[in-house]
Amino acid sequence: MTAFSPNTPGWREQGIIPVLTIDDPDITVDLVETLKEAGLPIVEITLRTAGALEAIRRAKQVKGATIGVGSIRTPDDLSNAVAAGADFLVSPGQTDRLLAAGLAAAVPYFPGAVTASEMMRAFDAGYTCLKFFPAEAVGGAKALSALAAPLAGLHVMPTGGITLANLSGYRALASVIACGGSWMVPAAALAARDFATIGAAARAARDAAS
Repeated sequence: MTAFSPNTPGWREQGIIPVLTIDDPDITVDLVETLKEAGLPIVEITLRTAGALEAIRRAKQVKGATIGVGSIRTPDDLSNAVAAGADFLVSPGQTDRLLAAGLAAAVPYFPGAVTASEMMRAFDAGYTCLKFFPAEAVGGAKALSALAAPLAGLHVMPTGGITLANLSGYRALASVIACGGSWMVPAAALAARDFATIGAAARAARDAAS
């Protein structure tokens, strides 16, 4: 496993990682360029669409961008994402097979965990940086704060229901390296290729996360 350091430059400074679901790969370069220019060069593209792998390949054309791949569910997903150029990998949960595959991956992998048992299991496998999903649905920043208290060395990327309104609560936690969110890329704006609106929302998210 390529270990991810919670002090990797850019993550805490950026604070919010756009989580992108892309149906049309043709919009990818413009979208990632827009986010990068707004101060959000680290993004996550989910494997939720037929065109996701092609979108990842195109995103890699954007110089200076860091491209993560989310919604990893199987070792095959992991391998396909790495082959497409993923710089990091993210899962909504964890399985024995995924934990093992992540340890062998050439790029950092964030397994998902929302309970103390899941976090301890991931720690035992060799992971210290995890995804906390679905963050708001399982108690939000308050729940994460309580979980982190007895788990020294926990580092997480909470995702799921995070918005401008609740971002600061997560960012105040020492365990949080960055938050995942999608509100800065409204579906209607993306469908209309309204990159001006997306850019403005991305800059507001970046400012709020600073």
